[in-house]
Amino acid sequence: MYIDSHCHLDFYDKDEVDLIIENANKNKVEYFLNASSSMNSFDKIIEICDSHKNVYGAIGIHPHEAEDMNYALSTDELLLYINKSKKIIAIGETGLDYSRETINKNLQIENLLNHIYISQTTKLPLIIHNRNSNTDMINILTTEYKNKDFPCIIHCFTGDEFMAKSMMDLGFYISASGIITFKNSIELQNIFKNYIPMDRLLIETDSPYLAPTPYRGHRNEPMYVIEVARKIAELKNITMEEVGNITTNNFKTLFNLNI
Repeated sequence: MYIDSHCHLDFYDKDEVDLIIENANKNKVEYFLNASSSMNSFDKIIEICDSHKNVYGAIGIHPHEAEDMNYALSTDELLLYINKSKKIIAIGETGLDYSRETINKNLQIENLLNHIYISQTTKLPLIIHNRNSNTDMINILTTEYKNKDFPCIIHCFTGDEFMAKSMMDLGFYISASGIITFKNSIELQNIFKNYIPMDRLLIETDSPYLAPTPYRGHRNEPMYVIEVARKIAELKNITMEEVGNITTNNFKTLFNLNI
């Protein structure tokens, strides 16, 4: 069995979701964590979770969405939606993203800190988006964790060796996406091979984005998470079944789920 630990089912047309889940099930992908990125997605995610027993959700605001709204989502607003469904099991995705030419770094950091506070308070795992912001991300997560611990996933990990080690020191989980299958991702593949232990590893698609090889250029779907598992199996010199079993157990442990 495999679990897609980070996807965006709410990005698909409503009448497609059942078929996408059915296709994934045929590839032994049996559970899904639907992460939000904007406030507009919250209600749709809750609806999808509550109508599909194998879909769980996360509530949070992507750093670019916070910039587009021009304000950081408050802790009260976050809690309002988190408490709407027992299927909401995580906070995110949130984080820092310095890829735009012009950014509001202070607003991004304020938004991230609000999400960290909710994770510290509720003990729901925090899902971190990190792009071109390794130094600030490491400093913020390390400082806040020392103040009060919280569970955390670095989703779609593309950081360097130092970041991988820093996150391992905090006991965080690292999630591999389809990027790990790309031919030019040699450095990233080496990091997963040598520095990220299997007991801290999750797999994801981030669908509908980042389709893995051999589906690059096509719309991504949760069923393709098996290609991420295939690459991890190759790098770790274990079977795909072992990858599925270990990452599924990691997911269940992190989220305290009996599935």
